[in-house]
Amino acid sequence: MQLFIEQFLNGIAMGSIYALVTLGLALVYGVMRILHVAHAAVYTVGAYMGLLVLHLTGSLILGFLGAMVFCAFLGVVIERFIYYPLLKYPPYVPLIGSIAAMLAIEELCRLVAGPYILTFPAKLPFPAVHIGGITISETLMAVYCITASVLIFLWYLTTKTELGLAMRATSQDIPIADAMGINSHWIMSITFIIGSAIAAIAGILVGIYYNEVYPTMGAVPAYKTLALIVVGGMGSVPGAVIASLLLGVAETLLIGYANIPLPRDALAFIAMIAVLMWRSEGLMGSK
Repeated sequence: MQLFIEQFLNGIAMGSIYALVTLGLALVYGVMRILHVAHAAVYTVGAYMGLLVLHLTGSLILGFLGAMVFCAFLGVVIERFIYYPLLKYPPYVPLIGSIAAMLAIEELCRLVAGPYILTFPAKLPFPAVHIGGITISETLMAVYCITASVLIFLWYLTTKTELGLAMRATSQDIPIADAMGINSHWIMSITFIIGSAIAAIAGILVGIYYNEVYPTMGAVPAYKTLALIVVGGMGSVPGAVIASLLLGVAETLLIGYANIPLPRDALAFIAMIAVLMWRSEGLMGSK
């Protein structure tokens, strides 16, 4: 039972990280109806920037802040110079542009930082928690607390503020939102700023969790997050969070605890196929 609980807690942590990566993708799709594949590359850049600022300042907090600011800027650049000019074309055209941006950013990371795996030696300001014979490490506590804080912030932003109302209106119908006096272009940029900053947080947490950062670390999250937003419901932020947590727990318990011989990275797509067959709009999507 102790091993089961430990694996379950690890699964929640892994699912929390998936949720942070998937949140930005769900936000962007909800507002712009674009599959922002390059989001995974922004997540990689966030890990590198956090590591760079940590080495320069010795402060992990500054590492988070520096990475969030840089990735927010990068997200706006992608939105303004890649997606916005392509919105008038069929949806597959922005998708092609997004894939090209992801590959270009990955290659740039490789050229600047080298094709090496770098370690992320960070000391997290969170205490370990001991409950009975179960120990929740500092890293897991950091993942839980940071993810919960981000989710609470997003919930408040999207449900209790005028900005959130404008984001929801833009996601429903851009021309009508413009007619109501909402600056949809500004809302799109704000969405990318928020989503990219969250991706930076996820990148740093993954770097600390696995103690490694490398140029292609966003490759697997790129397709897992696509599967997760389909499972959760296209554009549904709550659905993306639930799907991410379920995937993290399923991966850990089925493979790490039950030792079922399944490829870990295939579970997201198995879940996607099953959900599409059962409920094509996803767990929390609308028809």
